[in-house]
Amino acid sequence: MDITNAVQATVSAAPLTLAVVVASDREGRFAPVITDWFRSRLAEREDFTVTVVDLAEVDLPTSLSYRPSPAVSAELAKVAPVLEAADAFVVVTPEYNHSFPASLKNLIDRHYTEWQAKPVGFVSYGGISGGLRAVEQLRQVYAEMHAVTVRDTVSFHHAHGLFDEDGRHKDPAGAEGAAKALLDQLGWWGRALKDAKSVRPYGA
Repeated sequence: MDITNAVQATVSAAPLTLAVVVASDREGRFAPVITDWFRSRLAEREDFTVTVVDLAEVDLPTSLSYRPSPAVSAELAKVAPVLEAADAFVVVTPEYNHSFPASLKNLIDRHYTEWQAKPVGFVSYGGISGGLRAVEQLRQVYAEMHAVTVRDTVSFHHAHGLFDEDGRHKDPAGAEGAAKALLDQLGWWGRALKDAKSVRPYGA
């Protein structure tokens, strides 16, 4: 194996840095239950290292400015480096009024290159649709960010009834299978894009 192939093999073998974005910032949200369950799935894998961006802990104002105030800049400094360092993303999102939370759109719109040429997966929850209408809109938004959304999702329909009072899924087999499919696809795309960018920067 020559030096180039050895370097590429090392890049391929290294765990991917995965940023889990928790979209809801509402008081009384169900997001922690879904996020904790998903993180339990990630704990069983060795191909990802995980960081969490919880939008309930980031105070980004809703108005956008080309010249952010020092306060806004300080809040952006909490999340921008995490997004930049990530090789892949999973967005944990509810569905609000057939769409996704404004807090998530705010985060997306304040960043650009941080999303580029990286894969994005979705874990959604809601009522009868399981949050899938929010996911379909997010696919369009992330396409504009030059991100690649993976096909398979994890969706929880009537989510509140699926977990017990301790946050354990009552019948986890189907959801665990969906999570494995999502993470397998995310890993493939994450590794493929990371390897490609190590040879040629995106857009070059």
